Amino acid sequence: MFTTRPTLQGTFGMVSSTHWLASQSAMAVLEGGGNAYDAAVAGAFVLHVVEPHLNGPAGEVPILLAPSGGAVRVLCGQGVAPAGATVAHYRGLGLGLGLDLVPGTGPLAAAVPGAFDAWMVLLRDHGTKSLADVLKYAIGYAEHGHAPVERVGETVETVRELFETEWTSSAEVYLPGGKAPSPGELLRNPALAATWKRLLAETAGAGDREARIEAAREVWRSGFIAEALVRQAGQPTLDTSGERHTGTLTAADLAGWSATYETPVSYDWNGWTVCKPGPWSQGPVLLQQLALLPPELPRYASADYVHLLVEGCKLAMADREAWYGDAADVPLDDLLSDGYNTARRALVGEKASQDLRPGSPGGRTPRLCAHARVAAAAQEGFDALGVGEPTVAESPTSPVPGEPEVTADGTTRGDTCHLDVVDRWGNMVSATPSGGWLQSNPVVPELGFPLGTRLQMAWLEEGLPNSLTPGRRPRTTLTPSIALREGVPVMAFGTPGGDQQDQWQLHFLLAVALRARVRGGLDLQGAIDAPNWHNDSFPGSFYPRGMRPGSVTVESRTDPAVVGELRRRGHEVTVGGPWSEGRLCAVARDPETGVLSAAANPRGMQGYAVGR
Repeated sequence: MFTTRPTLQGTFGMVSSTHWLASQSAMAVLEGGGNAYDAAVAGAFVLHVVEPHLNGPAGEVPILLAPSGGAVRVLCGQGVAPAGATVAHYRGLGLGLGLDLVPGTGPLAAAVPGAFDAWMVLLRDHGTKSLADVLKYAIGYAEHGHAPVERVGETVETVRELFETEWTSSAEVYLPGGKAPSPGELLRNPALAATWKRLLAETAGAGDREARIEAAREVWRSGFIAEALVRQAGQPTLDTSGERHTGTLTAADLAGWSATYETPVSYDWNGWTVCKPGPWSQGPVLLQQLALLPPELPRYASADYVHLLVEGCKLAMADREAWYGDAADVPLDDLLSDGYNTARRALVGEKASQDLRPGSPGGRTPRLCAHARVAAAAQEGFDALGVGEPTVAESPTSPVPGEPEVTADGTTRGDTCHLDVVDRWGNMVSATPSGGWLQSNPVVPELGFPLGTRLQMAWLEEGLPNSLTPGRRPRTTLTPSIALREGVPVMAFGTPGGDQQDQWQLHFLLAVALRARVRGGLDLQGAIDAPNWHNDSFPGSFYPRGMRPGSVTVESRTDPAVVGELRRRGHEVTVGGPWSEGRLCAVARDPETGVLSAAANPRGMQGYAVGR
């Protein structure tokens, strides 16, 4: 069967990420004797440099790690809402147009940055290399330059006026001499390189490897980096409300937060155990979709198959809206129970549902936020392509394929990255870095990178699981995955894509499982290349939180007969480009043979897998 690339196989190490320079940098660490965790940290910091429109050091990252012979763990790099980030404070500022929403840009949307500390904790606890060893690749590309992908410059052009008139520190980095980054011309970020070099200099005398990493964490939380971040948060900044606001981030917020380990949420399906971050992310949505599947699936890629998965996704996402969040206890055991999902499965009919239908796990009464109720009742529309952390498709309001959308009201939204690594010892890691992208906030002049905007995912309404709450995490869309067979980790995978992440990952996982059953082995590349789709029948996680009941967006490679049958069943089908849905990455390990494999998404033309 033809695939765009081969599924790589080897025994030494495999890396898959959303940019070839990150993949190769991580592989260089493996070649230098490092393990999967050293490699992941090095690759992640390169992603900050080469995909600045998709992530940054002050963003966030959930990390799943599976040490050889150990249990799967979650390392949470999602920062919390600052102490001053209360619903009352934001409502008092008069935000929103009819509905009160956290802005999509600016310091009011900034949570406590989480990504940097998470990578430091991973390196300290599971790595073997020094901080200098893993940072040298990012420093080199920031100081000496890299040839940017087209989408970096195209993204900068969408916010050119904002950078030139308001966010001038961003213009200094991304519009040098008034010119946006261009492929074939080196893009440098000397301020970012200087930040990491100063960090290394200030921590060089701290002691051994672990002590120097701990010293770096302290510099981030209370040293020159923290001081610059807090200064920036206090600067009045034009955001999507059309007004200038200061943020709520303080020195105490930065000093008081650390990345933490957690037990993953898991679900067993057909011999696979899938591990996800908890319901402070949307990760359990993938598990709920698995739980909703009937014992026998319709023929793969048939209209019955797509209809079943779309309708199941709607039910799982409705539960996400009613039950997921970090501001309340989530009844996850009930949401994943056989009885609950058997009853929910019966709601899937022959026709497409247009309703947002959360369930009542354990007899509890669901509660939706006012915005979700109004949007569902009004069938509020928005452009399905490119919303939130967008697909790689072009859309009428997103002139840049796969990159941040700029709406009529000036809203800009960013995408995300992904990185998977497996080494020769069997260590495995899956991470989805995001936030802190160049269009989220002005670049901090002293540091070379901006604050993030993850608080836009919390609601400005009290009493909800995802209410904006000081010290609590906004419910994130970031959701990496590790899958086990017979208790042994065999595959790490994930994708950018906001609300679409656990839709595309479900389709990938099922394709891998079904192909393995028929052909044997894991056809990672074939599963990634297969035509994909998503729906938007629930409130989006990104400002302005729109929804499109009954929508389904498919790639044009989808069988026209399937498209016609979906429309007959009441689905509002949008046919996108042939390679427009998903940016999946995956690595795997066969525990019986030790053979490693990897694959990467051809969509967007920048993801690559490497290995040997």
